Amino acid sequence: HVQLVESGGGSVQAGGSLRLSCAASGVGYRPYCMAWRRQIKDGIPETIAAINSDGTTVYEDSVKGRFTISEDGAGTSLYLQMNSLKPEDTAMYYCAATLFCYSLSLQRPFGYEGQGTQVTVS
Repeated sequence: HVQLVESGGGSVQAGGSLRLSCAASGVGYRPYCMAWRRQIKDGIPETIAAINSDGTTVYEDSVKGRFTISEDGAGTSLYLQMNSLKPEDTAMYYCAATLFCYSLSLQRPFGYEGQGTQVTVS
């Protein structure tokens, strides 16, 4: 049974930083993929960063160079370091995961998702 719980959201001024965390259980069976997804109010959810159990990462262009995804190598903790935040980064951010993950991409579906944590940049 996979459970994902996000934390670390909040309000920050433009140019500031936040670090999101996700406590995961039931994910650590390789190969797995984990990701951060976000949904701007009334928008379509999108995957902005993903990592697989080999440590390979992929980023959406709008966050590349500003955000860094990492995990603990055991599928129990996922992080998103967000720097140089912009107002357009304001969104609900979700931790996501999938098992038996043999290919990493931003377009792949993720079978499990947390409840989300709000990030507001002003």
